[in-house]
Parts: sequence; structure tokens; C-alpha cells
Amino acid sequence: MRRIRPRRNPAGPLLFLAWVGAGLVVWQWWRDTPAVMRTSSDWLQGAGRITGLLAGYLIALVVLQMARVPALERRVGSDRVARWHAMTGRYSLSLLAAHIVLILLGYAAEAHTGVVKQALDVVLHDPDMIKATIGTSALILVGVVSAGALRRRMRYEAWYYLHLLTYVGVYLTFWHQLSNGSDFAANPVARSAWYVLYGSAAALLVWYRLLVPLRLNLRHRMRVEGTVEEAPGVVSVLISGRRLHRLGAESGQFFRWRFLTGGLRWSANPYSLSAPPRPDLVRITVKAVGGHSGALAGLRPGTRVWAEGPYGAMTAARRSRGKVLLLAGGVGITPMRSLFETLPAAPGDLTLLYRARAREDLAFWDELTGIATERGARLVHAVNGPGGARPEITSESLRAMLPDVALHDVYLCGPPGLAEEMYSALRGAGVPDRRIHHESFQF
Repeated sequence: MRRIRPRRNPAGPLLFLAWVGAGLVVWQWWRDTPAVMRTSSDWLQGAGRITGLLAGYLIALVVLQMARVPALERRVGSDRVARWHAMTGRYSLSLLAAHIVLILLGYAAEAHTGVVKQALDVVLHDPDMIKATIGTSALILVGVVSAGALRRRMRYEAWYYLHLLTYVGVYLTFWHQLSNGSDFAANPVARSAWYVLYGSAAALLVWYRLLVPLRLNLRHRMRVEGTVEEAPGVVSVLISGRRLHRLGAESGQFFRWRFLTGGLRWSANPYSLSAPPRPDLVRITVKAVGGHSGALAGLRPGTRVWAEGPYGAMTAARRSRGKVLLLAGGVGITPMRSLFETLPAAPGDLTLLYRARAREDLAFWDELTGIATERGARLVHAVNGPGGARPEITSESLRAMLPDVALHDVYLCGPPGLAEEMYSALRGAGVPDRRIHHESFQF
């Protein structure tokens, strides 16, 4: 316990580097832009160039954020990287649209023609522009299906495979940037830097999305051992394999699982480990909330399993204090159960509060009781009362349960509404934001 040293989150330095890169892009544009722009065409084309350069830079960051680099996924957190990815994608598409409009307006003003005629001339007389048009269309399609209102109406699998068009769009638009971009045509240094930027992002993508998972699965050769119903609608999948304790997984982390059987082989969904890995067995626990999760209860022993990971930053490395409170709601108990077993803590310093609708919904209750007894930890449940009366988790109730709750590290996992309620209660009870550790697995 004396050696607790929280792992520093690199989010701040990474964001700083991203802004530095954007600054260098702007500097490159400024250096290549004439000091005097006399006509509206000059201004429009100059604005089109800078929006295009920034869009190209951000698109490279979008690819990098899709690469599942461990330094990002395990240190920053998968949910935060996903938010960065969504935000960067929105900015890049906005800049891309501005680039197209401004450049076409600038060319049309220079040639004294209509915008439509200019667009047809630009696209149809340059092979790289034809590819760029197709690639841009693919990127716009991805942006449309990723919009919140539409995405919530789509199955995860359909959204996921449409999202892969991002790679097609990036590849097709890349060559146009170098062949038609005036900032690269006469500047071999800038051209080389762009190759390095995109080449590095592509190399990380191939390594961490293809080669590392291939090595992991060839090494561990995982198969379904069996399934166990833990609570109504909640099932555990037991997965056997070779040397599974060497997966590099920590309590609180998750993998993206693909089960190679009919109806499931084409989708990979994130599910947390609900127990520390054993040499021959790992366990995930899932609540049936959709087609994929609902089908896991019917998995047959021997079904081959493909896994990618581990991912997630909600681990013991985030901890900075001796006392720890774990807050779980519903199936959010999955990573909390694993942390409850493995987090170092003196007797009396570890507390788990488990919120569920009814006592029969308390998955792992016997296991949790045994762990609490063995470790001298405190285990508390909050279930609906007679008639469905819902116990609220408030700052007052938390302080009544733990008068020194403000001195705890808190790990939090549950459905979005409940998680927000818990978070607000913790902040009201005086727990600093930096000591509230949570991840969202909402697609």
C-alpha cells in the first residue's frame, strides 16, 4: 500500500502535441501564402487551402485514434479516445466541406464561370480528383451514419461495417492532397512530413488492429468452455485457452470478443472480464440487451473465440488513495467484481455498493459475499423496495454510509442514467473529479 503511485494520464501531453501539429500546418500554409492577396479569388482559394490542410491533418488523427494503440486505450481510456475520435471526425468533415466549397468558389471566381461547371471541370479532368470525390463521399456517408440520432437507430454491426469505409475514404483522398495541393507540390519537406504522418498512422493501424490480435489469438487459442446464468438475463461465458494469465489483462479491463459461430462471427463487441484470468480460463459476463448479447447464452462449448485487447484504463493503476469505494449498477458489476477481488486494500478500506432492481438481479452475490468475508471488505446492496420504491444514491446517503467518502478513490460503472446520478452524488459528497474513475461502454 505504501507503493501506491497512480499512473499518470497522458491525455494532456497528447492534446498539446495535437495542437502543436495543427500549429505547424497553419505555419506551413502561412509561409506558402502570398503576402498580398488582391482578388476575392485569392482570398477564397487561400481559405480553401488552409481548411483542406487542416482537414487532412485531422483525418490522419482520426485514423490514429482508430488504431487502438495501448498508450491511448489503456492509459487515456477507451471511452475518452472514442470521444476524441468522434469530435475529430466532426471537425475534419466540417473542414472538408468548407474546403470543397471555398476552393470551388475561388476557382469559379478566377475563371468567371459557374460553380457547378467548375466542379465538373475539376473532377472529370483529373484522375486523383475522381478518387478524391469517391473518397470524400465515403467519409461523408460515415459521418452521416455516425450522427447520434441515426446511429441510435442502427444495429451496432451495421454501423461498425459502414464505419470501415473510413479507411477507403482516407486512402482515396490522400493522393489528391499531394498531387493537387500547392503546399506540397514544390516543397519536398512538407511532402515528406505528410507521408510520415499518414504512414505512421497506417503502420500503427495495421500493427495494433491486425498483427497484434493475430498473434494473441494464435498464441492463446481460445474456445467457449460453457455458459452460466448469473441472474435473470445475465449470463457468464467461460472461455478456455492456453496461458490465459499472460494475456496482459488487469481487473477492470475488457476485450472485444468475436465468437466464430453463425450470426456472431461478423461482429466484435466489448465485454469486461468478471474475474481475474486464470492460466486456463477467463470469464466475461453479459446482460442480454441486444441481438449479440442475447445470443451468447446459446453458445456451444468448443466454439472458437477471437479476442482483441485488453483495453480500458479503469484499473488499479488509477488509484491514488488507500481507501476505495466501488459503485456498481446493474451489469456494471462485471468489472467491479474483478476489482473487488484484486485491488490491494487493508481490512475495512474497501467498500462495494451494488445497485440493482431486485435481490434476484444481484449477480455474483455469493461470490461477492465470500470475497468480502475473506478480505475484510464491506459489501452493501441497494435494491428497490416493496412496490418498486427506488432507493436514491445521494451525497447524503453516501456520507451516511462512509463519513470519509471524500478521502476515497471511487470506481464507477453502470447504465448511463444511474452512472450520472452516482457521479453527481459523489461530487456533492466532496470527492474530487480526479479520483472518480469510470468508463462508458455505450456504442
